[in-house]
Amino acid sequence: MTLIAALIAALIVTLLAGPAPVAAAPAPPPVVPVGAYGWPLAGVDPGGAPARSGQPGAVTRPFDPPPHFYGRGHRGADLAGRPGLAVLAAGDGVVAFAGALAGRGVVSVEHPGGLRTTYEPLVVGVAAGARVRRGDTLGTLAPGHRGCPVAACLHWGLRRPSTTTGAGGLEYLDPLLLLGLGPVRLLPTDP
Repeated sequence: MTLIAALIAALIVTLLAGPAPVAAAPAPPPVVPVGAYGWPLAGVDPGGAPARSGQPGAVTRPFDPPPHFYGRGHRGADLAGRPGLAVLAAGDGVVAFAGALAGRGVVSVEHPGGLRTTYEPLVVGVAAGARVRRGDTLGTLAPGHRGCPVAACLHWGLRRPSTTTGAGGLEYLDPLLLLGLGPVRLLPTDP
């Protein structure tokens, strides 16, 4: 088969296959009512301003979304704290998981609208199935979070059901979005 014949055959196959599927646009960030969520570390409230490095509440490692469901990335934000600091439920919900994973204490809370927050490492102080309100204690911060530049860091994660196929059913989001501290995203005002 000559090069020209091969190119013509490839063109015919492409035309018969029809248009390529269009990738779905990523879902917009969740709509979160003002005041529905709070800072997950007791006694720390950055009040919209990031804490200085090393202070409790400072973001020591920001959210870095994976390029695909199984890809590398950082599926949450690490917050500076100190061992024994109370870890609080960021919002109202039901404890979906409370126990040890890979040798670390982990608590996940299911919130209205399909959002789920996760907190680790901690000494777990609640049981799965418990109803929690914003500010309720989930446990205490444990030391030993790998890569933490201070005595203890809380890894705070956020996810929701995925709107795209092939994403493993979950979409990871920046938990700082719950507090209005995520990246600014400008949207058009003219429909």
